[in-house]
Amino acid sequence: MTVVVTLRSELASATSALLNTVAALGDADVAAPSRLPGWTRGHVLAHLARNADGLVNLLTWARTGVRVPQYGSAAARDAGIEAGAHRTAAEHLADLQESAARMDAVIENLPEEAWRAPVEGMRPPPHPAWYVLVRRIRELGMHHVDLGAGYGPADWSERFVRRELRDCLRTWPHDSSTVGGIRLLDVPDGGARDLPAVWRDLGEGPVVEGRPADMLAWLTGRSTGEGVRVVLLEGRSPAPGTADPQVPAAPPWLTMPAPADLPATPPEDYP
Repeated sequence: MTVVVTLRSELASATSALLNTVAALGDADVAAPSRLPGWTRGHVLAHLARNADGLVNLLTWARTGVRVPQYGSAAARDAGIEAGAHRTAAEHLADLQESAARMDAVIENLPEEAWRAPVEGMRPPPHPAWYVLVRRIRELGMHHVDLGAGYGPADWSERFVRRELRDCLRTWPHDSSTVGGIRLLDVPDGGARDLPAVWRDLGEGPVVEGRPADMLAWLTGRSTGEGVRVVLLEGRSPAPGTADPQVPAAPPWLTMPAPADLPATPPEDYP
């Protein structure tokens, strides 16, 4: 058994959770602002539906060997989101259900060898097709929070948090880092399942610490740093009795859609 089986189960759970949230929204709710600047909840939902279709394109490329871009262009992607953003709540729910079903059907019928095929999103690097599942779970987890409809970083699964933190580290933007190091609380000193408890040599800036879900929320722009604090500033601990130093702005996130060194063959696990 490979990680594809595990990721499919996780994808089904994340999809179900999103659909349950959307099913409880009314027309006024989907027209209200989301947590993303300039986007309503309807924009977020339209993006998620079209993202499923875009990832179907990549899986079709993997199956046929014929290049099929995720989106025709960045402008076409944006136009698709805008075109669907103003639908009713019922129309959004139906669109999400139908696009998820289309993706599930393609996944179900993808030949085993196709999961090893290299594909590429709108930005490099290329990645094997099995990582499409990771990307879709990421989209669901992050944008579910962006709806601002009762689902937050505390609802992310431990597995999701661990994997996303590990990929943050593997794609770290050293040249534009705002911190020099990270300490993850509640993670064993030696790390857990390939996730180190201490991240060193990240760039210029203080060392910050926090629990994994709080750290991931900050790193991905889903919080302003709640639960994260500065523990070393210019190589020294903050002076006793002084106010806690302000947590810096997070470094750029997702500068690469995938780590550059993923194995082509789906591994047994990708925690």
